[in-house]
Amino acid sequence: MMTALTIGALAAQTGCSVPTIRYYEEIGLLPRAPRRPGGHRIYRDADRKRLTFIRRCRDFGFAIEDVRTLIALSESPDGNCVEARDLAQAHLAAIRKKRDELAQLERGLVHLVERCAATCAGGPMKECVIVEDIPRPSAPSCCR
Repeated sequence: MMTALTIGALAAQTGCSVPTIRYYEEIGLLPRAPRRPGGHRIYRDADRKRLTFIRRCRDFGFAIEDVRTLIALSESPDGNCVEARDLAQAHLAAIRKKRDELAQLERGLVHLVERCAATCAGGPMKECVIVEDIPRPSAPSCCR
């Protein structure tokens, strides 16, 4: 016999908040739960598994539409694993690009902090190299 879960129990078992579960139902990632005569939602083990899958996808940073695509692929009887791999590969490439941009930003900020520590720290704010260098086009290229 399948156990019926309340929304609170489902939230506790999956690590999702109650508002997030309601939101996923509203946007169609999670099927609308049937309700008891008193109006309380009833969830099954399949809902718990699907919600756990959704949460893990979101933990990996997949966009809602990517999660929707992965769910559709997983439920398709003739779905192809290559499509899921390609979607994950594209997401991985985006993460790596963002990582590189963050590394460049870090280098620029390290340079500004080091210049400040070496030349003006403790001095008047109007002479701070951080405030002076950030707007300069020749400042360390952290965001170009």
